[in-house]
Amino acid sequence: MTAPDFSAEMTGNRMFRLSDYRGKTLVLYFYPKDNTPGCTTESMQFRDLYPQFQEANTEIFGISRDSIRSHEGFKAKLDMPFELISDPDETVCNLFDVMKMKTMYGKQARGVERSTFIIDGNGTLVKEWRGVKVPGHVDEVLEFVKALA
Repeated sequence: MTAPDFSAEMTGNRMFRLSDYRGKTLVLYFYPKDNTPGCTTESMQFRDLYPQFQEANTEIFGISRDSIRSHEGFKAKLDMPFELISDPDETVCNLFDVMKMKTMYGKQARGVERSTFIIDGNGTLVKEWRGVKVPGHVDEVLEFVKALA
C-alpha cells in the first residue's frame, strides 16, 4: 500500500514532506504525549539506536499532537538526533488511523494509539505495529529495517 503523502510542521523550524524522503526507509512512530514515561522511554530507545538506523539508510520521525514548542523542549531534554512532527489538528494521525478511544483512570478519552509505521524508499507502507508496548519494540523495528537495507 502506498503511504499517504503529507506535509507537517516539525522541529528544527522545518516542514516534513513525505515525498522529500524517497530512497530512504522511514520510521514514523506515533506516541501519545511528550514528557510522559512511556513516550520518554520509547524516544530514548530510538535515540540510542539512531546510529544503527542510519546505517540501514533509515530516518526516524516521532509524531504526536503536541505543539512545536513542546516538541522542541522534549527533543532538547532527551538530546534526540531526529525531528519530531507536530500534529495538533490530528491530520496525520487520522491519515494513519491512530486516534482511538482509550480508558485512562476509569474515564474514556480520545488519544493517540502508540503505533509505528515503516515506509520504504518507494513510498510503500511495508510494516505497521499498532497498540505498541514499549519494551523490546525499538529493537524489533531495527531488525525489520536492517532486513530491508
